[in-house]
Amino acid sequence: MKTAKSTDIRPIAATLYFIPVQTRVPLKFGPETLTYVTCARVCVKVSDVQGRTADGWGETPLSVQWVWPSSLSYERRHETLKRFCVMLAKAWTEFSVSGHPMEVGHAFQVDVLPGLLKEINSGCGNPSEQMPWLAALVCCSLFDIAIHDAFGKLVNRPVYQTYNREFINRTLDQFIEPAEGAKVSFAGQYPSDYLVADPPHRLLAWHLVGGLDPLDDSELTGTEPDDGYPVLLADWIRRDGLKCLKVKLRGNNQIWDYQRLVKVGRIAVEHGVNWLTTDFNCTVTDPVYVTDILDRLKRDEPRIFDMILYVEQPFPYDLEANQIDVHSVSARKPLFMDESAHDWHLVRLGRRLGWTGVALKTCKTQTGALLSACWAKAHGMTLMVQDLTNPMLAQVPHVLLAAHVGTIAGVETNAMQFYPEASAAEAAVHPGLYVRREGCVDWSSVRGPGFGYRLDEIHRELPAPAVSCGE
Repeated sequence: MKTAKSTDIRPIAATLYFIPVQTRVPLKFGPETLTYVTCARVCVKVSDVQGRTADGWGETPLSVQWVWPSSLSYERRHETLKRFCVMLAKAWTEFSVSGHPMEVGHAFQVDVLPGLLKEINSGCGNPSEQMPWLAALVCCSLFDIAIHDAFGKLVNRPVYQTYNREFINRTLDQFIEPAEGAKVSFAGQYPSDYLVADPPHRLLAWHLVGGLDPLDDSELTGTEPDDGYPVLLADWIRRDGLKCLKVKLRGNNQIWDYQRLVKVGRIAVEHGVNWLTTDFNCTVTDPVYVTDILDRLKRDEPRIFDMILYVEQPFPYDLEANQIDVHSVSARKPLFMDESAHDWHLVRLGRRLGWTGVALKTCKTQTGALLSACWAKAHGMTLMVQDLTNPMLAQVPHVLLAAHVGTIAGVETNAMQFYPEASAAEAAVHPGLYVRREGCVDWSSVRGPGFGYRLDEIHRELPAPAVSCGE
């Protein structure tokens, strides 16, 4: 990539940290359960062509069970993800491509990341035990987020004011292509053409009803924490003024899933909740499983059926290997890709198969999320921004993405359910981001260049670095 602007940057140094976080209650992901997580945080230094430098920060939880479903032990996968992050720190600081972070991040994902994934999987002959691309993206995302933050600081702009012709050398048609036959052109366009001009500072907050969460007194086991935070669903709704609930389902037990939806729905109706969504976590293999549940709800529980705003990712996340026609589901309710939506190529395939919306995540890289958002919006698909239970710094880019791309309704945010104390240092500076009030989160405290973390005001002691690379 030829340097074309004086603001073009390249990464020159990185310092990586691993921050352990314990959940207060377990969180079920498909067949597995999360009780603790490692958050990977990185500081990346970038330099422009004039030699000016700036530091940027990125962070994401390494949610092993979500990024790498497998029969392999948790610890083996966990350690592999951490080792991959260390490999990435070295690779990013040796990456010689210069440009806007969209250009640098895209080039790294195309030219470097596949080779690194192949390298870490080289000693594993069994494909079912190899680290998947989704896990590689999540490990890569904190570095990608950090260079976006650093670039904003270097040019003294919030990141979402840098996605235009003033700073980006290449137009969108050099990153993404329209669907075949679509009357869409990305020539002469930039990500800024698809962003909300005046983003709201208050967003509806979606609460996660986990598969192990007790709904009422009859489901209490006596092992629940007594730490001042709610346990039962109705208490969460009352305390936070919730209006939106995301319901985790099993996808392999239709009776349980239906009954769970009805029970949550009735509590929601009783307490003034407006919207529900269902998350089957990639465990369904036949669309009839979902359509039967929806049809039964429409017949027997029409109020609850009407409250379902969309259905999220029932089917296996490897979309290329599982090209299921899902038009029967999306004919009943909007159907959103999540785990399958690695990048715009897969969003394009999903649209052809009948998916109507895309659930974006910053943990698949800021660069990739923006390109997928542009592609989806240009083709009439609806957007949502879903959580990876983002605490601490990870919450800031997550909520900003939802505000700036424009979603069907707000943003999913649930770290305050599963590890609220983990974000205490950040909440002291950004109280509206880590507590839901009147059913919303508020990012009006975010200000300044980059992602507006206001890191110098956040008093957090970091562990010793896992690795420092570059200058």
